[in-house]
Amino acid sequence: MNFRKVFYYFIILISCIVIVASLLSLVYDLPYWYSKVLDFPRLQYWILAAICLLIFGTLTTKWKWPSLLLASGLIAAIAIQSIRIFPYWFGSKTVPDAVENFSEENSVSILLSNVLIDNRESAELLKAVRDSDPDIFLAMEVDQWWVIELETLKENYPFFMEEPNDQAYGMALYSKLPLKEKKVKYLKHKNVPSFHAKVEMLSGKTFMLHAVHPVAPMPSEEYPDNVGEAEVALLKVGDLVASENVPSLVAGDFNDVSWSQTARLFEQSGDLRNVRIGRGLYNSFDATSMVMRWPLDHFFVTKEFFVADLKKLRKVGSDHFPVYAKFVMRE
Repeated sequence: MNFRKVFYYFIILISCIVIVASLLSLVYDLPYWYSKVLDFPRLQYWILAAICLLIFGTLTTKWKWPSLLLASGLIAAIAIQSIRIFPYWFGSKTVPDAVENFSEENSVSILLSNVLIDNRESAELLKAVRDSDPDIFLAMEVDQWWVIELETLKENYPFFMEEPNDQAYGMALYSKLPLKEKKVKYLKHKNVPSFHAKVEMLSGKTFMLHAVHPVAPMPSEEYPDNVGEAEVALLKVGDLVASENVPSLVAGDFNDVSWSQTARLFEQSGDLRNVRIGRGLYNSFDATSMVMRWPLDHFFVTKEFFVADLKKLRKVGSDHFPVYAKFVMRE
């Protein structure tokens, strides 16, 4: 068997895998944790399907029904993934851009960073905070070591909330703006906190900030796999936003992509908007891989907000890139 034939069958194998994975990614009620993970690499599916279609079309000399079926499957896979990811580049912005001459007193900037609990490059993170100079900084996966390292931030960020733990779900929030009605909630697990506070902007306007870091969709005795949509903590936050009916901003490492069924149900239940739509993917994880990356760190806002800035920052020693955003509230 020559190399060309081996390569041809290899492309067929990869094509079949991509087609099956793409089709399974449409099924959201499978009782398996990996059914959710299939939803993550949609851009990778798209790229693989496009490459396989091009190579398969070039190598195929006799177009019989099996060849036509495989080509049709690849086209279907490309279409499935395009529907999910193309709105991030080519869709209308669900959160409009702020006008150029907006009032700084009516704005708020936020930096998110999953620091990675085993990461000990605190100097890199602190430099990123200093350089971006956000009004609010949210750190996730913080243990007591990280809380001590971040202590210096309190000179410029006098308002804070800290809930470190050794389970990789500790959180710390530092703010230049006053935080009122501060609450720490455990929506589903005893070691997975979420922060909820009313933030007062310099203009006097207020909004509710919900900082979250739900558990990853992986099997674990301590943290169930979150396949059961009705029990997902993120959906509880969406319901909370809806019940409060005030300007709200939800931010954090969702451990989920924003095109997933869970994220879209959360978005609908809270009448929230995804700031990435129309702006790009801003893949924040995995910072250690050049190929397997997808957006896990998110900002969702209610209709009162505009976006003045959105960017992914450089590496800080974690497997997540920090993500920065600046918002302006409607006058």
